[in-house]
Amino acid sequence: MRQYSRATAAAVALAATARATNSSSLASLCTVAHVQSALPANGTLLGIDMIPSSVTAKTATSSGYEYCDVSVSYVHTGTSDEVVLNYGFPSPEDFANRFYVSGGFGYSLASSVTSALEYGAVGAGTDAGYGALSGTTIDEVNIYGNGTIHWDNIYMFAYKALGEMTTVGKPLTRAFYSLEDEAKIYTYFEGCSDGGRQGMSQIQRYGDLYDGAVVGAPAFRYGQQQVNHLFSAVVEQTLDYFPPTCEMDKIVNATITACDPLDGRTDGVISRSDLCQLEFNLTSIIGEPYYCAAETSTSLGFNFGKRNDGTQTSTTPAQSGNVTAEGVAVAQAIYNGLFNSQGERAYLSYRIGSAFTDAETTYDNTTKSWGLDIPSTGGEFVGRFIKLLDVSNLDNLNNVTYDTLVEWMNQAMVLYMDTLQTTLPDLTTFQESGGKLIHYHGESDPSVPTASSIHYWQSVMKIMYPNLGSSKAIEQLKEWYQLYLVPGAAHCARNSLQPNGPFPEDNMATMIKWVESGVQPTALNATVDTGKYDGEVQKLCQFPKRPIWKNNKWQCENDSEGADTFYYTFPAFKVPVY
Repeated sequence: MRQYSRATAAAVALAATARATNSSSLASLCTVAHVQSALPANGTLLGIDMIPSSVTAKTATSSGYEYCDVSVSYVHTGTSDEVVLNYGFPSPEDFANRFYVSGGFGYSLASSVTSALEYGAVGAGTDAGYGALSGTTIDEVNIYGNGTIHWDNIYMFAYKALGEMTTVGKPLTRAFYSLEDEAKIYTYFEGCSDGGRQGMSQIQRYGDLYDGAVVGAPAFRYGQQQVNHLFSAVVEQTLDYFPPTCEMDKIVNATITACDPLDGRTDGVISRSDLCQLEFNLTSIIGEPYYCAAETSTSLGFNFGKRNDGTQTSTTPAQSGNVTAEGVAVAQAIYNGLFNSQGERAYLSYRIGSAFTDAETTYDNTTKSWGLDIPSTGGEFVGRFIKLLDVSNLDNLNNVTYDTLVEWMNQAMVLYMDTLQTTLPDLTTFQESGGKLIHYHGESDPSVPTASSIHYWQSVMKIMYPNLGSSKAIEQLKEWYQLYLVPGAAHCARNSLQPNGPFPEDNMATMIKWVESGVQPTALNATVDTGKYDGEVQKLCQFPKRPIWKNNKWQCENDSEGADTFYYTFPAFKVPVY
């Protein structure tokens, strides 16, 4: 008997009542002839012409699941731009009438179709017309040459490739399993980071195709988000202080220690970054000693693409000293976020207690000093997507000011408004089609600022419920769109600096219950996996409620002053920034 993980047990149990009635064996279905017969007829999908002769089909096994691995190509009507699709069809006895789309990461689209199998779902992948299935990333093919954008590739990566993959995949799934016309195919999306942005792109533009989406820390608001990776380095350059990495680590760790108890329990986790922001003064750390042994380390940036993914390896000497006023000034400026020279806010930043990933400096063994290290996560974006040069990073930040960053953000926002920005706030089609959205974000994310998610959530609420007061609008919104912050969590993962923090692990099972059984979540399960509280399940609060430990019990409370610390406007831009 097949063994299922704890995270998917509930989802698999629900499948029993949803399975298609089909006595055919996988072997009899997994043939080129059968797949060809199941393809949507040309002329039925607007702008898509299938290529039946391109079909391949073979049985395969992954993690104990048998499935049919199918490849098929199509062209956009009137063109010769062939796009390859890959689908994984589970055995008829495992199929639970589900279609599952997974998001990628960084500049990549997902290339595996097997993650869907544990949910009894058909999985899907697309090469987007530029080789994404074989690992080609969009930053490798976003320009033809210096100065010329490859717009077809940009549009496909931004949203079209996944939307067309699902547009083809749903009728193909129905015909593959010979489902009755009235049989429902539940369609889900799950992804984090740029995978979260990809999910948002789908419910914004193909809302009627999806029943449920689970998105984490979405990297939308692309122009601001990517340029913002340079902000920390520009702070250091502007203030003319390049702190040793150990000094910045000390500032973070001292902040965690000081703010940990503010949530009512001392467990090494900042569950209330709002209270930390309101009550803790970084200047109190000045003078505290720090020490770090010599090491060779690898730091992960946003992992934005294969060509230069933000991963950096460095060797540093032993470091010792005391936290300086200059170091604290750098930290405070980063936490405050970007303003232009007129004092107008341009963007938000990381929550207090988050690591200073973008602020990491480099040690020069010749001069025995610390200096500027330009994060490629921002530098490559500016070079390739704004300046349109075939580069992997910026050479320097000479003459780059806060106003320069604002200008770059505005240029990118305008240039990619209808593609990569991915901030359309009107989700009416998704909502009216019965779609459900679970949106989560680590509260100590050092890559995509936590308040970025909250700003989009606010935008959706204001656009879709303009005539309701905030409390009524929140009640309406949570019927189909719920936002959760994960205490202490980093970017799409647990946080090594706050290891006792919880992390949600069964989001898709929760979503399946909501969509297929009408069980609306009142909280999101998040599990601690180490230390004194190993195995503890915390029920994450739906934002704007904030968590608090009272009598050693986790509770969610209304705290408008705390919630207000997550809200921002951006007057530095002349158009609305959703």
